[in-house]
Amino acid sequence: MLNVAHQDLSSFNTLGLPAQTDAYVRYRERAELEQLSALAARYQRVLVLGGGSNVVLPDRVPGLVIGVRSRGIRLVDESPDGWLIEAEAGENWHGFVQHCLRAGWPGLENLALIPGTVGAAPVQNIGAYGVELDQRFHSLLAWDITEQRLVEMCPADCRFSYRDSFFKHEPAGRWMIVAVRFWLPRRWTPALAYPDLKRHPGLSRDITPQAVFDAVCEIRRSKLPDPAELGNAGSFFKNPVVTAAQCDALRQRYPDLAAYPQPDGKSWKLDRAG
Repeated sequence: MLNVAHQDLSSFNTLGLPAQTDAYVRYRERAELEQLSALAARYQRVLVLGGGSNVVLPDRVPGLVIGVRSRGIRLVDESPDGWLIEAEAGENWHGFVQHCLRAGWPGLENLALIPGTVGAAPVQNIGAYGVELDQRFHSLLAWDITEQRLVEMCPADCRFSYRDSFFKHEPAGRWMIVAVRFWLPRRWTPALAYPDLKRHPGLSRDITPQAVFDAVCEIRRSKLPDPAELGNAGSFFKNPVVTAAQCDALRQRYPDLAAYPQPDGKSWKLDRAG
């Protein structure tokens, strides 16, 4: 049975803002989905809240706030080529990456220490240190809150692009991601093209998934404070996207420019902005 209650959301957002809501409900398992839709129909506004990063909450949040607290990680399938892993949306993202490494399923280590939940990761199509989520993504299950149906979505359905997806263009409160599946190849190849990783002393020899994970965590901690110690929204900026010609011109001035091909151009880190 879902219980709606007043909730102080101060500890539910990484900025630690003193936000309040009169209608908060915890989602924990799929058996609650139909109840959740019936409850949401009573409110004009619905906010699905994961780990609370990349959001700025007002003093009072109107409508219904759904806190995604589902848990579970399982091996769905394996073959000589790799592993298919499913995680419930409420799993902590960094914890999920750690779990995969401990289980011997590498491939997500470049995405270590990104704040938030597994369910929020496809919405933003998170990426870091040369790896994008859609490179490891297999499929997801999403609940259509309005139409009360569970939908399986493949990469094409999610319409991934640079820090973008189908979900960022849909009405707020329409969809709630329930679980996400990742395909992790058994033949592991380290992704070390990112300049900070190229220069990291811990990756000069005997490169392992754990070594990459440790290096990424060290680099991230040097650039961004822990939200538990100093409130912040996480690394939410987007690199500027320029045409291929502009990228070539910039490389004449900055030979070490880090750029990554995009469908309609190339992006560049903001490091040189000061």
